[in-house]
Amino acid sequence: MARQTTLEQFESTVMPYLNAAYNLARWLTRNPDDAEDVVQESYLRALHSFANFRTGGDARAWLLAIVRNTCFTWLRQNRPACMVAQFDESIHDAPETYCNPEAVLLEKTDWKLLEDGIAGLPFEYREVLILRELEGLSYKQIAEIAGIPLGTVMSRLARGRRDLQRRLCGASMEARP
Repeated sequence: MARQTTLEQFESTVMPYLNAAYNLARWLTRNPDDAEDVVQESYLRALHSFANFRTGGDARAWLLAIVRNTCFTWLRQNRPACMVAQFDESIHDAPETYCNPEAVLLEKTDWKLLEDGIAGLPFEYREVLILRELEGLSYKQIAEIAGIPLGTVMSRLARGRRDLQRRLCGASMEARP
């Protein structure tokens, strides 16, 4: 009977975040089928670790941390090249003379353009951008999930936004007649 109660508690606590888990895994793996595998493995890990979950804690952040770590493990085993971030000082510290990404999105409203721009970001930037902008997590929650300092979250987010801005502006310039 206790096992049944634990399973019911797990389902009611963690299952509402299945879509968030899948979205994060899909963006990090860049493949819907791989994301499904990662989410399944993540939920198994979460179930095995559920006894360690603090009741009343942030279940979404706890689960997304598991998804993130499972993605890291999966990527290291299957695509080690995806884990290396490319950093070009001249690109990342260039003056901000580019157009506003919101203006590009409003003008183009092309989801594919945005999806390609996000998918092209280095892993570390893509991760924090997805957690912040699509999942709506706080900087503190992202820091906890990623296991990085708050300042690193902020700098990765700023650089990711700047890189995405350049990608979107470059794509909109190429799309013009």
